[in-house]
Amino acid sequence: MKKKIIFATDNKNKMVEIRQILDNPEWEILSMREAGIELDIEEDGATFEENALIKAKAVSACCDEIVLADDSGLEIDYLNREPGVHSARYGGRDTSYEIKNQMLLDRLRGVPRDMRTARFVCAIAAVVPGREPMVVRGTIEGYIGEKPAGENGFGYDPIFYVEDRNCSTAELTPEEKNARSHRGNALRLIRERLENIS
Repeated sequence: MKKKIIFATDNKNKMVEIRQILDNPEWEILSMREAGIELDIEEDGATFEENALIKAKAVSACCDEIVLADDSGLEIDYLNREPGVHSARYGGRDTSYEIKNQMLLDRLRGVPRDMRTARFVCAIAAVVPGREPMVVRGTIEGYIGEKPAGENGFGYDPIFYVEDRNCSTAELTPEEKNARSHRGNALRLIRERLENIS
């Protein structure tokens, strides 16, 4: 029988990435909605790690399964690492990413390339029944381009460029993105930890 793992999200794009990277035939990976869990969790932590733990513990209190939760975002060095933990809520929770991306590009107008350094950060917390919670962090370094490009990604992907490819993460194939992304790096770390205890 497959082991159930509930991922504390209902973001369909994210679930596609998660299933591709946590590929293990012994696991059934469910979103909160698929698991029948409806919660409105307030992410009021000061770090990505704190927010991931808040979400994982909240969902874990509703079930007896392994629960994973992530908190991820974009840090732009020139903007004092904004939007950071507020990435999803930057410019307003219901503001489209097209608008969020343009807001950031406007704030960086005229800023030279070497000062546009940025990174995507992803912290993933795992709550396994009967064990201490685990938290890992994955990152990908890059820079903010001059304009959005690409159709493959979501969120801030169209404005985040990777140095060695000189293209946005939205221009990478899903396979390329998963191989190097912040979420991919964090998911591989947590997969290794879970496989070692299962």
